[in-house]
Amino acid sequence: MSLYDTLAGLPVRVERYELTGHDREYGSFTRPSTVIHLHGDGQEGRGEDVVYDVLDHMAHRDAGPVHDLTAPRTLGELCDLLGEADLFKGAPPERDASRHYRRWAYESAGLDLALRQNGVSLHEALGRDPKPLNFVCSTRLSAVEKDRTVSSTKPLRDRLARYPDLAFKLDPENDWDAGLIAEISDLVPVRVLDLKGLYRGTPVDVDTDPELYRMSAEAFPEAYLEDPDLNDETEPVLEPHADRVTWDANLHSLDDVKEHARKTINSKPSRFGSLGELLSIYEYCADNGIAIYGGGQGELQVGRGQIQYLASLFHPDTPNDTAPSGYNDPAVPEGMPTSPMDPVPSETGFRWG
Repeated sequence: MSLYDTLAGLPVRVERYELTGHDREYGSFTRPSTVIHLHGDGQEGRGEDVVYDVLDHMAHRDAGPVHDLTAPRTLGELCDLLGEADLFKGAPPERDASRHYRRWAYESAGLDLALRQNGVSLHEALGRDPKPLNFVCSTRLSAVEKDRTVSSTKPLRDRLARYPDLAFKLDPENDWDAGLIAEISDLVPVRVLDLKGLYRGTPVDVDTDPELYRMSAEAFPEAYLEDPDLNDETEPVLEPHADRVTWDANLHSLDDVKEHARKTINSKPSRFGSLGELLSIYEYCADNGIAIYGGGQGELQVGRGQIQYLASLFHPDTPNDTAPSGYNDPAVPEGMPTSPMDPVPSETGFRWG
């Protein structure tokens, strides 16, 4: 029996649902977050919508609970219904990928509800033990100074001051030079370099620079090289490091994984949208010797714990970009869990902590 089939037969009953907003301001940037609360039989299931566009969240909340989710009697039926529903009813999303993100929010809430109504936790239902979770901190090194963007190691030093054993996922940027790269290399372990080569027209765009690729790949020989822009100039540079090339932004389905995966992938559950697709990718990678490390999408609420839970069950030992949200706070709060993080699954449901 497949992993999905193990869960799809769980009885579930949805009587009603509600939406709550939990947006957070990061200087000039707003990270919107909407939590879906599914209610039934005295239990509540929660999932988090990580769509990036504020207007999409506003339209979602303003519309309210417009979908009838009361008919399904199993989790599989609920997931099928959500796959057919237009969860952006009346207000198409700013980006196509947002449809996956919102579907995941509802399906993860449905999974949480079904497990709670049946009195079991996710790991019990799957027959897998949660393991201590290795994670890295993902942060950008750039800041705007006098109308120009400048990278420095200050964000690293601020975090190391409180968490000296922290490892990192970093985004090489166009102002990185040999001196800065050497300083980073001497300062911290870097497990993933996100080259941002597949992004166009976003605030995190990086101009493709073969020399930046070469310097970064050579300076951090243990780091995965995520989402390069492969072309006639960069492919020869990365060919000696081909086993470290990994993908993220272009993976939205099992078919995408089959097409692009080499040795490793970054798995973001919300990118895949459906519970069935995610679990089939876990199985495919396990069967084909493809390593997985988890990725986050700036979750602020229950979604963060859910991706930590999944990483603890399916890929606990890789450089998971699933650090507690406080590591993204420039203030760097004290008292956060360190890596490896002890498993903290809830007694029932799909929750962590």
